[in-house]
Amino acid sequence: MVSVNKDIIIALDEGTTNAKAVAFDSQGQIVARFSRPLTIDTPHQGWVEQSAEKLLEASLVVLTQAINAVGADRVAALAISNQRETAVGWYRNSGQPLGAAITWQCSRTADFCQSLRQQHREGQIKATTGLPVTPLFSASKMRWLLQSVPNGEALAQQGEICLGTVDSWLLWNLTQGEAFCCDYSNASRTQLLNLQRGEWDSEMLELFQIPRAALPDIRPSSGLFGYTKGLEIIPDGIAIMAMIGDSHAALFAHSLGAQGCVKATYGTGSSVMVPVNSALCDVNALATTVAWHDGERLVYGLEGNIPHTGDAVAWMADSTGLSELPEAELTQALNSLPASVESTLGVYFVPALTGLGAPWWDENARGLIHGLSRGTRRAHLIRAALESITYQIADVITVMRQYGDFDLQALMVDGGPTKNDWLMQYQADLLGCPVMRSDIPELSAMGAALLARKALLGIDSEQLRPCLPEHIIFTPDPQRHLRLQLRWQEWQSAVERTRWHKQ
Repeated sequence: MVSVNKDIIIALDEGTTNAKAVAFDSQGQIVARFSRPLTIDTPHQGWVEQSAEKLLEASLVVLTQAINAVGADRVAALAISNQRETAVGWYRNSGQPLGAAITWQCSRTADFCQSLRQQHREGQIKATTGLPVTPLFSASKMRWLLQSVPNGEALAQQGEICLGTVDSWLLWNLTQGEAFCCDYSNASRTQLLNLQRGEWDSEMLELFQIPRAALPDIRPSSGLFGYTKGLEIIPDGIAIMAMIGDSHAALFAHSLGAQGCVKATYGTGSSVMVPVNSALCDVNALATTVAWHDGERLVYGLEGNIPHTGDAVAWMADSTGLSELPEAELTQALNSLPASVESTLGVYFVPALTGLGAPWWDENARGLIHGLSRGTRRAHLIRAALESITYQIADVITVMRQYGDFDLQALMVDGGPTKNDWLMQYQADLLGCPVMRSDIPELSAMGAALLARKALLGIDSEQLRPCLPEHIIFTPDPQRHLRLQLRWQEWQSAVERTRWHKQ
């Protein structure tokens, strides 16, 4: 049980562009929040990486700020939500990374993934792990990391190299190497987990040449992972009581996994996820995954991953000079510019900047701006970038309808870009269903914190419902919904143009 004096849970939300620490009180209210930006490096075409040391440094800084803000004597536990699929390798004895963390957006392993398809391995991989063959997932990145250092596989076989997702890397450092674990949600994103058995799969390990000795132990998302230790700026002995992938955490915080709740996280990329009852979901264009393990049972999810949504808007803002504005003015411009024009004048932006994710899974596709004319202005381009987010999410939901139990009552949304009211209304009108926006942007952090509180209190998930945030509802316009169907078809034609190599 939680001491009455220790009422705060601090959630570390380590994303792609920011590391955040958010402190929640016993009622689920935010009492402090801190953020630190992260840099993304693209040293070669299709490569996307980040410094593992800087991910850790930023995380420790914001955690320290949050602990100091509320007082260490009030902190009951820490929780972690993290960017998924990003792979980190490090030497067990020194804790030094093998190199940069290879992010989920990176497509450097595209050739290896193509070789797996040519060997007709895709069916086996999908049946075992629930995931299609694509560079998005961690296994091929881990293989690349081992091959990037001398005797990598041999050292990993001897247990001298650790391979993990970001949650494992953070936990290892927070506990001074005493805990080497990941949770089921992150494990399910590696392409090494047997989805039905809930354990590392020997055939997948052999296929990707990943020694079991290099991988973390898998634990429920809600439960004790270890205690802080040996950090000058963070007190020893704080329990780490939850770890979960950020998109999964957001789904939990929206509705605790209620059936029929479809969630879309709008971030650098986007995840569209719906809870399902079984790991046996035969929808080939989407991923079947572990949504979470709440300490009592596994909950599965059907998901489509889109690599470039908010990132597409950021790219367009950079390319049109809009990003030179101060942050407040940039936010205002992204709200006002798309509404200042009636349409994009036939412009479509397909942001396949490192390939296409769900439902196409085509890492060889490349982005394009289609339909430029003499009258095209910055407002049209910005609007096209924002529209591209809504079309990509709608494309994933169309494929979800193939699943027999799928039910779209409303789309529940979170993430930075959802602050844009114009974008949310366009999404509602395009889909023809209500869009329900969480009134807090830190929903991933909240989901992790709720899972930590569940473990601390030993309660049922439903008892957390009073802590869930309110939603702002965007109601669709039926007439506009009909008009937008034609634009959506034109968008899909533009997508096909990015895939010229398939013709």
